Amino acid sequence: MKAFYFLVAILALASSVAFAYDPSPLQDFCVAINDTKTGGLGPADTSNPLGSTVTAVTVNNLFGLNTLGISLARIDYAPGGLNPPHFHPRASEILVVLEGTLYVGFVGSNGNNCDNPLFAKVLHKGDVFVFPIGLIHFQLNVGHGDAVAIAGLGSQNPGVVTIANATFGSKPDISPEVLTKAFQLNGDIIKYLQKTFWL
Repeated sequence: MKAFYFLVAILALASSVAFAYDPSPLQDFCVAINDTKTGGLGPADTSNPLGSTVTAVTVNNLFGLNTLGISLARIDYAPGGLNPPHFHPRASEILVVLEGTLYVGFVGSNGNNCDNPLFAKVLHKGDVFVFPIGLIHFQLNVGHGDAVAIAGLGSQNPGVVTIANATFGSKPDISPEVLTKAFQLNGDIIKYLQKTFWL
């Protein structure tokens, strides 16, 4: 009788494991017939307050990425240009520096005695860095000239949440009372930040 219960337990465990993975795509790949949009990655204008521009190639502008679980982005940086703190809710990212020198990093999660550790490094041409899924990360051009990087992301639609935009540029505004307590800032500063134009 014990052997029977053991067998039932093993079968129950095996059946639950069989369903504990991401489902396969509905098709092997998607040929984007009549796709008039291209996923070009040419140089971009960086004359904006951040001094950087991200050119994304996702399933939204290159339909052939449908079901493949990947996307790309080219990031152009003027000297001092910043790709501000942000995260991707659906993808990890691998960054390759093509030109220039970047200070990059991500912040680990809080809890489990971690206290939000910063993992950061200065990268040069040819260097690679990985940003885990869902963690806040950034890149800053610390070189004297322009910089360019290519990012590969593990989703056809990785999404992006830029921290400053989401926090101070939400529509409608987050209550200043919430932000004043969260950031331990004067309410006038919070109201100023909420009126600022966020890229």
